[in-house]
Amino acid sequence: MNILILGSGGREHALAWAVMQNPKCDKLIVAPGNAGIAQIAECASLDILDGAAVVNFCDENAIDFIIVGPEAPLAAGISDRLREAGFLVFGPSKAAAQLEASKAFTKDICAACDAPTAGYGHFTDAAAARAHITAHGAPIVVKADGLAAGKGVIVAMTEAEALAAVDDMFGGEFGAAGAEVVIEEFMEGEEASFFVLCDGKDVLAIGTAQDHKRVGDGDTGPNTGGMGAYSPAPVLSDAVARLAMEEIVKPCMAEMARRGMPYQGVLYAGLMIKDGQPRLVEYNVRFGDPECQVLMMRLGAQALDLMLACAEGRLADAQVHWADDHALTVVMAANGYPGDYAKGSVISGLDALPEDSFNMCFHAGTALKDGQIVANGGRVLNVTARGTTLAEAQARAYAMVDRIDWPGGFCRRDIGWRAL
Repeated sequence: MNILILGSGGREHALAWAVMQNPKCDKLIVAPGNAGIAQIAECASLDILDGAAVVNFCDENAIDFIIVGPEAPLAAGISDRLREAGFLVFGPSKAAAQLEASKAFTKDICAACDAPTAGYGHFTDAAAARAHITAHGAPIVVKADGLAAGKGVIVAMTEAEALAAVDDMFGGEFGAAGAEVVIEEFMEGEEASFFVLCDGKDVLAIGTAQDHKRVGDGDTGPNTGGMGAYSPAPVLSDAVARLAMEEIVKPCMAEMARRGMPYQGVLYAGLMIKDGQPRLVEYNVRFGDPECQVLMMRLGAQALDLMLACAEGRLADAQVHWADDHALTVVMAANGYPGDYAKGSVISGLDALPEDSFNMCFHAGTALKDGQIVANGGRVLNVTARGTTLAEAQARAYAMVDRIDWPGGFCRRDIGWRAL
């Protein structure tokens, strides 16, 4: 079959890598892709937020199946446009994508089905939000209601920090995403990511992972889009995963269906776990980035079969076959990230890295310029490895990192430290 993946990051490189291993894939196109993806698949220049353009492209290229990578086109309704045109799509509708596009919407869903989550308030003006913070004190969590590329969450340890975050959001720092604000109680515990597929009726767990959000070693410094991840997440044991499925995911999916917006695609539940009890932090309506990279390393070719079963409504008969192994990814970012950073620095040494089912360097923000790979974003490379133990996967990943010659970049040196 002819397959199209929409997106251009490390997540999409990992998805492309897994899809290409499956014999069902005759041709793979990634739009717009990046320099690393171009080495394994055809890349196409396409505005993935333009529904009409994407539909026309699929018609012209006889596409059989579309996998939507990032959240923005989902929130813009790309899946709806493609389904209306008769295409098979992996990704939720615009209505269902509100689970990520609006934090207030998700809180309403949780309240309706009694799913455990943080207490919250939803605000449309700064004065009321500030009053709420003054009444509740700190620590407290301030969130832009809309999509903010993973950066619209401020975990404020002081009241002054929280008040400043409110002023920044209503002052336009996150654009339209911060026009409304959700303020939540601070939840203690350990955070982990639970990934499930849902086909509108049935739900299938496909893996766990743990992300490192802070820019610096020891989880210090500002939050980022993610500096590394590993899978599985020890804190998300089978018992905790069962609780999360029965108390959080299934009730929310049933409530979505009851509201006439059944969910189809991957659902990423960010959980806070304390004393074996999970509570929902947030939902994302796509694979996490960089969590997708470690999941794809462990799933391999079966990832396509699972996504097809999801899109075709066959999850009741699907099974996930896990190897008893671990995967870890290290994000290499441009100097200055998550603040200001320069583009265009040359990255050398990538050609000498191993590329197999145990070692892969997924490109996140790269471009090809004058025959050389250059940095073209904040998070640039995802150096990823599998091993029989997490320590082995970590050692393999950092051995690859050390072979990359990129003075313009940096990485954390402690990915996996919690589990290890």
